[in-house]
Amino acid sequence: MAKGRLATNLEYGALRCACALVNIVPYRAAMAAARGLGVIAFRVFRFKRRRTLERIMSVFPEKSRREAEAIAVQSLQNVLMTGVEMMRAPSLDRAWMDRYVRDGLMYKDRLQSYVDEGRGVVIMVPHCGNWYMAAWSMAKYGLPLFAIAARQRNPKINAWMTRHYGDIEVLDRDDRDTLARIRERLSAGRAFAILPDLRVRKRDVDAPFFGGTANVSRAGAMFAVHCGCPIVVAMMRREGGRHVFDHLGTLRPDPAATDRKTEAARLTRQALGMLDANIRRYPGEWYWYNKRWILEPPEAS
Repeated sequence: MAKGRLATNLEYGALRCACALVNIVPYRAAMAAARGLGVIAFRVFRFKRRRTLERIMSVFPEKSRREAEAIAVQSLQNVLMTGVEMMRAPSLDRAWMDRYVRDGLMYKDRLQSYVDEGRGVVIMVPHCGNWYMAAWSMAKYGLPLFAIAARQRNPKINAWMTRHYGDIEVLDRDDRDTLARIRERLSAGRAFAILPDLRVRKRDVDAPFFGGTANVSRAGAMFAVHCGCPIVVAMMRREGGRHVFDHLGTLRPDPAATDRKTEAARLTRQALGMLDANIRRYPGEWYWYNKRWILEPPEAS
């Protein structure tokens, strides 16, 4: 028990020290440091280098090794920059969003128009760019947003992350009442931000993706089908030191569909097609270092 408390305190202490350091340094200098660290981690320490390059070249066989390496470096830099922004999240106010999120208020108004229909909206954003920024910025501009997240094993880090979600209501993914609470909030006309789970291990929906077949969760689409609300498929990416919210499309459940699971699977495949096309345009924004690769086969039942 004592060892558990010691590990908890050491992990949390290390996190708070890192946060203090990151917040002392000016934002642009911290981001430059993150980019430099990404280069060092890939070029010098060869962080997951072989496996990551194999993944990239399997999706883009037409690219040279040098091009694949550039994608891998950019992807790693992006994750490190996202970490910097996560540590600085409490200080990212609306004025910061005005400066660093391009056309943020315009996108909020567009999403608000779906909320105003009265049935809520499901917003699907994958692990691209700073995916947290999609939620942070929209919440700062006043979108009634909620999401779900898994509870962290370290209770102090879990509390820290909860504080850093800021204006977003975050439901515990593993709470037995969470599914009912999601439907309740959508029915009340709120916006549900969800990272489409592209790495599920048990069989769900087979969807064409990256030239292969991905096993994808239909959960986000199921909520939309149940509540009769639209699905916004979007992607956050970095461009010129700013964040860009790409609205890829809006999907609507067929009200005449009799099989909800089949309809949710159809919508899920459509969403994956949109994401596939945009990630191919901006491959460096995608997180190629996932522990569970998206095209790995699901576990046997």
